[in-house]
Formats: sequence, C-alpha cells, structure tokens
Amino acid sequence: MIRFAAGLFSCAILLNGCASADNPPSPALAAGTSSTGTKTPPSNGEPEPATGTAVGRKVEELRAETENVDSSVARQVQVRQILYAAINQQATTYNRSVATIRQKLQSGTTVGNPTLVSQWNDAQAQFEANAISVGQMTKLSSGASSNAAKCKYLLQAIQATYSLPGGIDEDTRQLKALEDRVQTVTISTNRLFNDLTENISRQSAGLGEERAELNILSLAIDSGSPLGESFASRIFVPPMTPPGPPGSGAATGRPLVTIRFDRVDVPYQQPLYETVREALVRRPNVGFDLVAVVPSGNTANVALGLNVALQKADQVLHALIAMGLSPERVSLSSAVSPNSRVNEVHLYVR
Repeated sequence: MIRFAAGLFSCAILLNGCASADNPPSPALAAGTSSTGTKTPPSNGEPEPATGTAVGRKVEELRAETENVDSSVARQVQVRQILYAAINQQATTYNRSVATIRQKLQSGTTVGNPTLVSQWNDAQAQFEANAISVGQMTKLSSGASSNAAKCKYLLQAIQATYSLPGGIDEDTRQLKALEDRVQTVTISTNRLFNDLTENISRQSAGLGEERAELNILSLAIDSGSPLGESFASRIFVPPMTPPGPPGSGAATGRPLVTIRFDRVDVPYQQPLYETVREALVRRPNVGFDLVAVVPSGNTANVALGLNVALQKADQVLHALIAMGLSPERVSLSSAVSPNSRVNEVHLYVR
C-alpha cells in the first residue's frame, strides 16, 4: 500500500558541507580509481611525457581538466550509491511503521490512540526526510548535468587542438588517448544523470501520493477507525454535465450528510468518508456545499451560535481535505434554521 519505492532518508549528513552541486563530498575514492573503474595516473606515478610543444602544453591543460571531471563523476557515483542504500533502508522503516498503524486500526483501537499518534509522528518525520533526500538527488543530478556539459566542451576543445600548428606525433597520440577517456567519462556521467532523473521522477510522484495517504491515516487515528484510500488517488473523469454553482446543492434542501454537534466529540469522520466516497463513485467530478447551520433565536444567540457552527464547519472542511478532496470542490456558507436545536453542519451535493 506504500507507493514510494525508494523510501526516506535525510542526506544532511551524507552531503554535509557540499561546496557545489557538481562536486558533492563523498567517502574517499580508492587511490587511482576513476569514475569508470579504470586506473588513472597516480600523483606520484609516471605522467605522460611532456613534448615541449605548444600543442603539448594544451594537451596537458586539457588532461588536468579531464581528471577533475573524472574525479567529480566518481564522487557523484559513490554518493548516489550511498544515498540509494540509505533511502531503501528508510523505506523499510517507514513501511513498517505505517503497516503497524493500519493493522491496529483494523483490529480496533481507541479514538486518538496516543501510541498510534506517536507512530504516525515517526512516519511523518521519515516522510519529511524523504523530501529532503529528493532535494539532494536533484542537486546531485544538477552536478551530473554540469559534468556532462564539461565533457562536451572538452571533446570540442580536443578536436580544435588537433588543428593547432606545431604538433608532433606524440601530441597526436596523447590527444587520441585523452579523447577516448573523455568519451568514456561522458558515458558515465550521462548514465548517472539519466538514473537520477528517473528516480527523482518516481520519488516525486510517490511523495504526493504518500502525503495524501498520511493525511487520511491521521484522520483515521483521530476517529479510531480505518478509512479507505485518499480521494486524491482517484482519477477523475470530467462529467458530461458539470456540477452547479456554489450554493446550488444547498438550495435543494436535501443534505447528503447532517452532522449534529450535540456533544464534545462527535465521531463523524467514518460516515462522512463513506458517504462522500459513494457520491464520488456516482459522479466523479461532483461538487459539494458545506453549510454551518445554527438554530434560530435572538440576534445575540444566533451570532454566538453562528461563530461556533462556522468553526465546526471549518473542522469538517479540513477533514474532507485530509481525505484528499480538493478544496476547490467545496464551498462554505452558513444558515439559520428554525428546525435545528443544536449547531449542525450540512453537506450537499451540487
């Protein structure tokens, strides 16, 4: 039931001190290892021989830039692997927390069970950590894109260097070797960028779905009973006849739901959810009028009662939004009724 596949993890520690998007910190690379897994010339090893020509000096300059890009890509690849491993581990923790809450709700629990509230808070914290990790992946992706652009520039610069006058055969050999290396690094950074882009897209979609599910799970804990999936997960098909304007449902005088606030805690969430779900099944793009109703009386009592009734209606509105219903689908108004004895909230279909 949990849909973001790669889970949750805060990368604040992992990417702490990141100086730039294209050069994030990471564990030290194995000496002499490039982003492609090949050996690079060690700092104390034998470098390519200097030819002493103007072309040779340009080759040395391009080689230094290539080594910087190669090292940057290698660091990014390692950060990605560490990031993915931690994210997947957090996914397991998150899924376990949510599954425990759902199981307890199914087996029966009290209204606002504090143990479930604590478990939900933990899941919420893990969810927010995932949002941070998606941001860190986006930063890493930006760095990969920057390195891809640098590789493109290096290949163009190498091609231009072939045409410089004054070169010797050794310069040409070194240029060809450098060109092969840049092409290999290009493949690595493009692969890294594509992989990150795909995972960011999947994570972002999962975040939206899970936020809706966490909202409705919170509502279920408050009511002490399980609710179904969020209304936000439904795919709505435009109806042949759009819903009427705000207030048109209330004008019929036939409320779909009547909630009477005749005591402190009124358990309206479950029946409200079921009724609205049935209405959405019948008319996927239906609109609703939410009306705060106060008993008639003298002006002072009506004014006082109307203030309380509007607060209750606002609570119901927030419950509907937590269930995944878009706020644009619901209009809020108030009315005085001689037929009511207590403050009520009516929900109409329009």
